[in-house]
Amino acid sequence: MNKKVAAALSGGAVLVLTLSGCSSDDNSDKVNDWAKTVCDQVQPQLQKIANANAAIQQQTADNSKPADVQRTDSAAFQQISQAYKALGTAVGSAGAPPVEGGETTHKEAVKELNASSAAYADLQKRVDALDTKDQAKFADGLKGIADELNKISTSGDEALRKLQSGEVGTAMAKQKGCQKPTASAPPNASSSESASPSASPSKKS
Repeated sequence: MNKKVAAALSGGAVLVLTLSGCSSDDNSDKVNDWAKTVCDQVQPQLQKIANANAAIQQQTADNSKPADVQRTDSAAFQQISQAYKALGTAVGSAGAPPVEGGETTHKEAVKELNASSAAYADLQKRVDALDTKDQAKFADGLKGIADELNKISTSGDEALRKLQSGEVGTAMAKQKGCQKPTASAPPNASSSESASPSASPSKKS
């Protein structure tokens, strides 16, 4: 397995809600309440995404065989896709944040989260379709998937950045649920976790 390709894969999952704990106490109660509603639902999803990323990184370190890489990546992409879908639902159900322009920013963030979910579901289908018996073809196919991952992770996150800016971002930074988790343990690609009904995103700082 091409380690450069594997490294690209391991770095590709987008980290949503990349907040550090800078905060002030001048936020309104309504904004803080909104942030708590969102962040309480976000943390489990972030943890699942962190675990999915850890699984991809582990296979990179192990220089795994194509079939094992396919199995791991497929499970990880499914988990991340489910996580983004759950995040979109969580942010959507919280309603617009009570700030100026909150309704538009909220709508775009939900749209973006759902689009990310669909993008990762598509990546899962693509990796499932790769030919693991031909290592050269497999590596080429994996490179294409890594390139697509880079596009997903470097574009289209403007709405989320806006959601996490200003007063709302400060309020979210105060919530433990919106802090970056660490992977508890690299998940096994064949574990039942990949079939979990909800998944969580990992964040980039």
